Amino acid sequence: MNDQPKIVAVTPLDSPFAEPGVPQIRNVNWAGTWALYRKEVRRFMKVQLQTVWAPAITTLMFLIIFIVALGGSGRTVMLRGEAVPFADFIAPGLIIMGMINACFANASFALMVGKVQGTLVDYLMPPISVGELLFALVSSSMTRAIMVGFALWGAMALWPGVHVTPAHLWAVVWFGLLGTSFIAFLGVLTSIWAEKFDHGAAITNFVIGPLALLSGTFYSIDRLPPLFQGISHANPFFYIISGFRYGFVAAADTNVVIGSSVLLGLNLVLGGLCYTLLKRGWKIKA
Repeated sequence: MNDQPKIVAVTPLDSPFAEPGVPQIRNVNWAGTWALYRKEVRRFMKVQLQTVWAPAITTLMFLIIFIVALGGSGRTVMLRGEAVPFADFIAPGLIIMGMINACFANASFALMVGKVQGTLVDYLMPPISVGELLFALVSSSMTRAIMVGFALWGAMALWPGVHVTPAHLWAVVWFGLLGTSFIAFLGVLTSIWAEKFDHGAAITNFVIGPLALLSGTFYSIDRLPPLFQGISHANPFFYIISGFRYGFVAAADTNVVIGSSVLLGLNLVLGGLCYTLLKRGWKIKA
């Protein structure tokens, strides 16, 4: 009898391990994407007083100050020939502005803090694709923006003299999602580019802040000179605020179909750019 062990050749198909360079998860890694999404949401929810409630209260102060400074109720704003009470005009703009600031702050933080603290490998090593990584970062930022938006909406609904009952709920949802996703892609792009906190703060102070404040949040662009009306139409934030306001007061500074098309196109462009840069590892991988 031959007592020598029998050697059996194991083919790649018999092996439980994939060949080098062949992914084992061939479809969408829902578990990994959900885990990263939860991780990002739990990160800002641990300090929700700073990330959700503080921005909501700060934005609410704008509403109170403007109403008091203008002598309470009674003032109206002409919006495409329709007289809209000033409080009802400014409230939707403040809600979406608070959502924009919160969304950008969250999206621009994740990868940037990984570079600063040396924990970027936590985003690169898990078995998730570039698309899944981008989806988790964007959706978690949109979640924070939606939480801030609901907090603001609830506070303004209780404020006397302010009516924030949606006239077109579809427009509120559609432009809220388009606007926050656009800002989230912009935040991820900033997070990819930035190498320190000063870079992120510079984009917030010199790009996001001015574009949000000069987008028709506090005034109707119909009262501006033609030159500044053209500049306002070149501001993508204008279409976010105008469309979102249309959902509440059924009047907008511009055609909502045009605004929707512009935002949809910008989302596709920025989403493709973020995906390409993440895939190439620009400023992320050695």
